[in-house]
Amino acid sequence: MKRDIYDALCVWKSESDRRPLLIRGARQTGKTYLINEFGKREYRSLVTLNFERNPEYKDIFSSYDPNEIIERIELYTRKKIEPEETLLFFDEIQECPGAITSLRYFYEELPAIHIVAAGSLLEFTLSSENIRMPVGRIQYMFLFPLSFAEFLSAIGETELRTYVLQYKNLEFLPKNLHLKLIEYVRKYFIVGGMPAVVQEYVTTRKIFECQKIQRSILDTYSDDFAKYARKSKHFYLKKVFQAVPGMIGQKFVYSQVDKEIKSRELKEALELLETAGVVHRIKQTSGAGLPLAAGVNATYFRVLFLDVGLLHAASGIYSDTAREKDLTAIFKGAVAEQFAGQELIAHQNPFTKPYLYYWGRQAKNSTAEIDYLIEMDARIVPIEIKSGSTGRMRSLHLFLENYPVNLAVKISQAPFSKGNPILSLPLYAMESTFNQANK
Repeated sequence: MKRDIYDALCVWKSESDRRPLLIRGARQTGKTYLINEFGKREYRSLVTLNFERNPEYKDIFSSYDPNEIIERIELYTRKKIEPEETLLFFDEIQECPGAITSLRYFYEELPAIHIVAAGSLLEFTLSSENIRMPVGRIQYMFLFPLSFAEFLSAIGETELRTYVLQYKNLEFLPKNLHLKLIEYVRKYFIVGGMPAVVQEYVTTRKIFECQKIQRSILDTYSDDFAKYARKSKHFYLKKVFQAVPGMIGQKFVYSQVDKEIKSRELKEALELLETAGVVHRIKQTSGAGLPLAAGVNATYFRVLFLDVGLLHAASGIYSDTAREKDLTAIFKGAVAEQFAGQELIAHQNPFTKPYLYYWGRQAKNSTAEIDYLIEMDARIVPIEIKSGSTGRMRSLHLFLENYPVNLAVKISQAPFSKGNPILSLPLYAMESTFNQANK
């Protein structure tokens, strides 16, 4: 499966001021596969050091002299490393902090050596006080599950994806294509974007087999608790991990996880899951101006799960999604909000860590919330997922009264329509909107 981020890797390869690249992302989002494909296709040779599989490679970095490091790598691997022609891949780099530190010296002294690194639970290593980070000498890239558009390409609907990507085609899209795309969204809700699950679906078209892989991934995330928290914390991690799917689309309240557990314990657990990439926090902002981060109220936030397919596996709502006519009503609207959040993350700049925001007004007898606020073309754009509730649309109109904007977006499964200033988008059209904004 070709990932959209592959093109960003090619851009990185051609940059004159190229820096060693560190791929960041949750477990099983396809980092190793992506880098291997990139190395095989775009370079004359690929040399991989997997520090977990071959711990002896750590001895290579007893010195930070890049010339000595290259010489030792060639001796260990018996492979020639050619400047500009070889991709050097440091896999599971979190197991070798010295390799992370060495990236600085490669950038400063041997910039012709192309280096990409990745690792499981790398975020914990990067946030450690003991790691000497080569700040300003490396480039980050963020990888997430496949977007809906990537899913279309993976199942062989590249032409349909390309057609819908053209913003001008949305307004006059034939009804049969609209309905076909809505059913593909339904399938994506169930399959999700985890590469192993999508590959299974592409190969077998058997949802039951996909479900088994999804449950295995959830088990892997639970097993990982031992790698980044003391055993005494595992109970709290498990509690929050199990609670998140049921709290999507609403303010996250620690007491709703377990009234008997102190909030500070649950707060730490949530932060650990967020660092692992399993959970994304959506911060409440005032929406009064840019940057959105300036108006954040840290007391209020929502959460997203990593992947909409994993949300189904964790919640057991497969049959609900298969039966429900209105996709935005599934699981009280949580599935559609999860989907929209994933799309917003997937289509941001891959070289920048993505953040999500929502608008909320806490007033006596008059609370109002909008699902997402984003910055697009140096302006604030409110986004509401329509699930048949008039109250939610009142929030959007209230926001427009207080903060006049040129564009607001309503997402539903209805066909595309243009209003002033509300643009109504079908669920499948989020990529085309970002594409239009970039133009």
